[in-house]
Amino acid sequence: MASRLNPYISFRDDARQALEFYESVFGGTLTISTFGEFSPPGTPGGDGVMHGQLETPSGYTIMAADTPPGMEHNPGTNITVSLSGDDGDELRGYFAKLAEGGNVTVPLEKQMWGDEFGSVVDRFGVPWLVNISGR
Repeated sequence: MASRLNPYISFRDDARQALEFYESVFGGTLTISTFGEFSPPGTPGGDGVMHGQLETPSGYTIMAADTPPGMEHNPGTNITVSLSGDDGDELRGYFAKLAEGGNVTVPLEKQMWGDEFGSVVDRFGVPWLVNISGR
């Protein structure tokens, strides 16, 4: 297998909801393991996501987990997810879905470098960049 780069996003207590949302945006296969699956019964936070992974039909991989109790969590300050390519319809659709309940910080429109570009912070506080090649 070749190397690959993908985002790994930390959440406080809503990694499952975020991953299910991303699954509704991008499609694909979602797998989730909880802390409870690998901890003694009754362990606090047992329902939390220890590791979740979404593999999409477009070849994207998104990984996420809930931050364990007692650890610091700073949403949106340590990651930006970038989507880019030349399939404008697909990327515009992703942008629109990510914007539902979120905040568009740069509208998706043609830029001075010739590409369409926009940015949005989704409803979970994760910033996304979308770039559609102007070729």
